[in-house]
Amino acid sequence: MLFAENVSKSFGPLDVLDGVSFVVGDGEHAGIVGPNGGGKSTILRLLAHDERPDSGACGHRGGALGYLRQEAGLDDANTLLDELWLAFPEAHAIERELAEVATAIEQSDGDLDALVERQAHLFDQFEVLDGYRVEARVGRVLAGLGFDLPGDQTKRCGAFSGGWQMRIALAKVLVRRPENLLLDEPTNHLDAKTRAWLAQELQEYPGTVLVVTHDGDFLDRVVTRVLDLRDHTVDSYAGNYSDYQRQKADRLQAQDRAAARQERDLARQERFIERFRAKATKTAAVQSREKQLARVERIERARKDAEVHFDLSAHGRTERDVLLLKHVSHSYGDHLVLLDVNLHIERGQKVAFIGPNGSGKSTLLRVAAGQLRPVEGQVEWAERARPGYYDQHQDEALDTARTVLEEVRAVADSEPDVRLRTILGQFLFRGDDVFKPIGVLSGGERSRVALAKFLIQPTNVLLLDEPTNHLDRTTRRKLIEALQGYGGTILCASHDPGIVEGVATHVYEVKDTAVRELLEHRRA
Repeated sequence: MLFAENVSKSFGPLDVLDGVSFVVGDGEHAGIVGPNGGGKSTILRLLAHDERPDSGACGHRGGALGYLRQEAGLDDANTLLDELWLAFPEAHAIERELAEVATAIEQSDGDLDALVERQAHLFDQFEVLDGYRVEARVGRVLAGLGFDLPGDQTKRCGAFSGGWQMRIALAKVLVRRPENLLLDEPTNHLDAKTRAWLAQELQEYPGTVLVVTHDGDFLDRVVTRVLDLRDHTVDSYAGNYSDYQRQKADRLQAQDRAAARQERDLARQERFIERFRAKATKTAAVQSREKQLARVERIERARKDAEVHFDLSAHGRTERDVLLLKHVSHSYGDHLVLLDVNLHIERGQKVAFIGPNGSGKSTLLRVAAGQLRPVEGQVEWAERARPGYYDQHQDEALDTARTVLEEVRAVADSEPDVRLRTILGQFLFRGDDVFKPIGVLSGGERSRVALAKFLIQPTNVLLLDEPTNHLDRTTRRKLIEALQGYGGTILCASHDPGIVEGVATHVYEVKDTAVRELLEHRRA
């Protein structure tokens, strides 16, 4: 069970939570939704006791707690398999000792009878700790999350990309199968196949689950209750995400109707007061109505959530042939990612690269952007091309010690602060928000800062690696609309159907070291 009782939390002058209370019962699956920066991740940190509330109480009861944070927190030197076994320290210690004993027996190093007896005892202990089922569970979770390449399990965590490291962190939580599970944006780095596997895994999960995600389709499959966090408080809605949307729309309509009725009634009362205020015979009635009005609790009109607002403009026109990749190959050690790739991108094309995680989409973009030198081949840009590269982990590269304004100024120091603040206002950093340190921002807010930094730079070619990761639904929609209207050229690696189906004029599949255009997706 997870609980919060009248919890309040502030960071300096910023109030995040105020009197929040809820219970997620044993075995219940719930989701938290709300605007970025509203406190969703803060609630998870408080439940996990990573932070303490200013007032109130919160936490979990009835078993162990598993928590997927937005940072992987792995030991880069560990192999994937060793990192997962850290979730089972006792069984892992026995497994290591069994390996040592087996080696000693094989080499006849020591008292053989004592070694055999010790081995038998360790096997018994391993069975008591359910070690054999742990092995099967680890294998099943790794397969479900896409770790199916030869050598994956013995590969060191530091050799995996950031997205794959987050999958390792997720696997580490899932294999433990704790009674209480907190998941902060678990789908951000998953493709459609692994997202579907995780949804099925959580559907069947016997414990208590609380998940933060902007993926409404995922919530529809996983949760039976939605906690809506807005204006520092939580409202609870029964059902999945679609049920929540319908119920909230009905509630807001009812609130608006009630507010309108109250406004009409108050206007009548005020007209009466103004009309008879100077009339001696009506003094008592006027005073009575004034007292009634002073006691009335005003019903507020439903407020629309603030939305980002930005435009994407291409700066200058390129030649017709924008980018050529000639016989490009790249590998990481012995792992070949791209082999003899040839690509011709023309002005105005909006290209989406699809394919399974690890297939080479990000590598292809980094090679094109000049972030990575290929093992073989050439990259040729048009002379007037002004490419801008957005990494899927761009938000992780922000300087946590800087303020929002300082971070954006770092890439546009010639721009006056008034323009920078205007641009940040379009990304919902208004007033004193621009002086917030990056370190206190939520993952979604950091993504907005990274997006603002990227878009303020003049470009006529955009190279985007999973640009909708971490974005809330509204910001994602606005970005897709901006990309649709962009007058330049776009190369984008994305699993997002809004980009693949709504933006791309050409779609290429990156798979098995090759890049192949899917002609059925081509459109004008």
